[in-house]
Amino acid sequence: MASDDRADKAPFSEQIRSFSGVYWVANWMELVERFAYYGVRVVLPVYMVLAISEGGPELDHVQKGTIYALWAVVQSFLPIFTGGFADRYGYKLNIAIATVLKIIGYLVMGYCVPIAEALDGMPLAEARELGEDSVYAVFFGGAMLLAGGTAIFKPGLQGLIANQMPKKSAALGWGLFYQMVNIGGFLGPLLAGYLRVLDWSHVFLACTIGICLNFVPLFFFQEPTRARGAEEDDDESEEGGVLEVIQDAIYGLLEPRLFFFTMCFAGFWLMFYQLFDILPNFIDDWIDARAVATDLQGILGESAVPVTDEGNMTQEWMINVNALMISLLAFAFGYLTGFMRSLQAIVIGIAISAVAIFGLGMSMSGYWILGAIALFSVGEMLASPTKMRYLAGIAPPGKEGLYMGYVNMTVGIGWSTGSVIAGDMYQREGDKVELARRYLVEHEGLDAELVEEIDRADVIGQLAERLDAGVWEIREILWQEYEPYRMWMVFTAIGVGSLLLLVVYDRIVRAAEANPEHSFNTKGNVWVRAGLVPIVLGFAIAFYNSGGDVAVGFLTTLFGLLFVASFFPRKKRRRGPPDGGDDDEGGEPDREGTPSTF
Repeated sequence: MASDDRADKAPFSEQIRSFSGVYWVANWMELVERFAYYGVRVVLPVYMVLAISEGGPELDHVQKGTIYALWAVVQSFLPIFTGGFADRYGYKLNIAIATVLKIIGYLVMGYCVPIAEALDGMPLAEARELGEDSVYAVFFGGAMLLAGGTAIFKPGLQGLIANQMPKKSAALGWGLFYQMVNIGGFLGPLLAGYLRVLDWSHVFLACTIGICLNFVPLFFFQEPTRARGAEEDDDESEEGGVLEVIQDAIYGLLEPRLFFFTMCFAGFWLMFYQLFDILPNFIDDWIDARAVATDLQGILGESAVPVTDEGNMTQEWMINVNALMISLLAFAFGYLTGFMRSLQAIVIGIAISAVAIFGLGMSMSGYWILGAIALFSVGEMLASPTKMRYLAGIAPPGKEGLYMGYVNMTVGIGWSTGSVIAGDMYQREGDKVELARRYLVEHEGLDAELVEEIDRADVIGQLAERLDAGVWEIREILWQEYEPYRMWMVFTAIGVGSLLLLVVYDRIVRAAEANPEHSFNTKGNVWVRAGLVPIVLGFAIAFYNSGGDVAVGFLTTLFGLLFVASFFPRKKRRRGPPDGGDDDEGGEPDREGTPSTF
């Protein structure tokens, strides 16, 4: 009979007491890491395209999208392998190595302009005119170091949490973990909103100091013991070493249930990451949050609320409503979702988030955008932490770190694909300065080459002067003329598609659980191959149309290799069953997300 992954409704206080000291230490480390990460992450979309004359590297949105796409590839796909290393070589070592890489990454990104100028031997503006500046390469290198450090940190820390998680308190435990993520994610941007007004480099320096704090807890707890399955793997694969970990990762993903969940859920993450990759630019370009800033200043005091030169609320504080809500309510939603099946909670969460994403394009009002962000946060609290509960539930004993790596893979597919789409789309149809240049050419009759030579920081001012209009009137004119809000409809449609695919996936899994002879059980490899064919073809076409985008090429290659690997079944080592039963009993680990009606 199919099992159910809903909680046994143990009292809240009893569930809280069931968590170990190591569990709480790991949560603290996650809070610190997220403080530093999101403190930088939330300013990057605006900083990357900031004019050189204003102290930025002045990349375009296509370059920004490429960086984010490859960032997603490194940060989300590398954990599939680093998660296995965490299980094998220890969580503490994983965390220490990750912290060193992240420190270097923050510093390189924060000081990319002076580093590039030192390498080029001239000011960035001059090097840009000559086409010889190296700021993109420097910033890219820093971003990859941060992505690599995060890729090592995530499965190690999440594997440590999974190792310490009591099964009957899993829903609450992951909810609390997600709450800690967002407390850190709230405090980082809160500070960044102040520091960016003073100097952009202050943000990177503060976050570097913050992440250094994660070295301290490593001295105060012992490496946890791992499940018997992991210990046997270590004993039986001493000669396999690194190759054994890689093999585990590849063939684990070809497990039908894991594969199809990863593919279906990716659409949600494509939609989700626009909240951090594009929405900061969208708010900075289009949203009038002056009333929000004025009202908040009336409560907290004028000096307590950071605003831009135009009097607008900084986008860091606007988006921070997401982290604030989750930091306050995640544990409550974690407790409530314990009474729901994982997939049920995920589907409902995606539906709510899709409505919110659509709402982002319906108004230029700051209060409206805050409402949409708040609604999105509700959907996120239902869907995002539940994915970890779902995958932790289907992970074999001792493989928690590896399966937490798969959590990041579904994120990576959506995030990287979305970054390529969003970067190109926003450059053409969303960037306020680029649309103002377009307006000067199409409606004011200026020469396109001359318009392109205008300093990015001066374009809006020149258009305002020609139209004898204020800066905010210019936003309204461009909003009505070019409809930059339409892009949110595209991301909404992708989110809805992900929702529908998960519903179909759930129906199939339910049928397979009820019938051992179902082809999903007996011929799962054929199902996986059939699923891989359109994925490989789709990415191959996208790679061709993108002119050889590196991130899309990576995804095309990855899924192509998975397709080939699916024809070569893995030779299994002789060992006892995962649940520690006798060999002839064919034990199988407990699984989450098993059939029941929606």
